[in-house]
Amino acid sequence: MIELAPSILSADFAHLAQQVQAATEGGASVIHVDVMDGHFVPNITLGPPVVRSLRKTTNLPLDCHLMIENPDQYIPEFTDAGADWISVHQEACRHLNRTLHLIRGHGARAGVVINPATPVETLSEVLDIIDYVLVMSVNPGFGGQKFIPGAVHKMRKLADLRRERGLGYRIEVDGGVALDTVAEVVRAGAEILVAGNAVFGEGDPSKNAAKLLKAATEATLQKV
Repeated sequence: MIELAPSILSADFAHLAQQVQAATEGGASVIHVDVMDGHFVPNITLGPPVVRSLRKTTNLPLDCHLMIENPDQYIPEFTDAGADWISVHQEACRHLNRTLHLIRGHGARAGVVINPATPVETLSEVLDIIDYVLVMSVNPGFGGQKFIPGAVHKMRKLADLRRERGLGYRIEVDGGVALDTVAEVVRAGAEILVAGNAVFGEGDPSKNAAKLLKAATEATLQKV
């Protein structure tokens, strides 16, 4: 099943509740929250207080993508604030296995993220304890970047590994997902599509979300 997870990084924060509602009406089923600390990535965004506020405006799962150093320190705060899914970067976790168990221990779904230069093979030992893998198709830190084609091979590899090992993790993609790239990522195996500008950039978020989901669904019919 294909799910659309609009990234609120690209939303109008003065009208966040309305924007999230519009995206939901267009078919979004998860809300993606990009958390940046200015250390792990060159930008600073939002933290648990915004997640807490967002929790009051939507019943959809909140997918918190922690682009931060020392994520273990903040995982309890994010789950207390209402995060349903939490993903951490392989590159930021010294003890990845322990961090993923910490997320699950706080009642959230556990995900792991890999940057464009990080091989899928680095996840070999944790694929059996995660709920999802988030493949970055841009270098994290800013919205509106161009899709990096190499991400497609990673998604294919993750789909193959899942089949070979009989595992159940889902594949999420973040970065440059738009009408011109969505078919390719879905055919490669992506099931959860994070989109910021493509939903909240120009025009009505509801119509934008519906168009993106339609293109993604059509692409699943063309899977070989």
